[in-house]
Formats: sequence, C-alpha cells, structure tokens
Amino acid sequence: MNIVVSGTAKKYPDGLSVSRLIDAERVETPMYVSVSLNDEFLRSDELGTTFLRDGDVVEFLYFMGGGC
Repeated sequence: MNIVVSGTAKKYPDGLSVSRLIDAERVETPMYVSVSLNDEFLRSDELGTTFLRDGDVVEFLYFMGGGC
C-alpha cells in the first residue's frame, strides 16, 4: 500500500497498524508523540488497533515544553 508519512510518500505492506508504523519509522520517544491519521488525532490506546489503508496520511507530532 502507498501512504504518506510526515510528508513523504512511502510503501508498506497491507495490514500495518499505526503502532507497527511507529516502530518501522523508528520514532524517537514514541510515548511522547501524537499521531494524526488523515487529519484526525488518534488516542494512544487506538494505535495498536488502527490499521492503515492505501492513501492514508500520517503525521507524527512532537510537543516540546519550554519557555522563559
């Protein structure tokens, strides 16, 4: 299947869950990443049970704290 991951077109096998994609993409600190699938945010408990389909768009968003 063809999907877009963080703005880059990629090919992955069918039946890939979002949590497996996180592993395959070697996302650093996955416990601190938010995942958007087709412009909808997923809850962390949905990552293992949400499977990707051809044409999906996935974004990994990292929130950073800080300030003055």
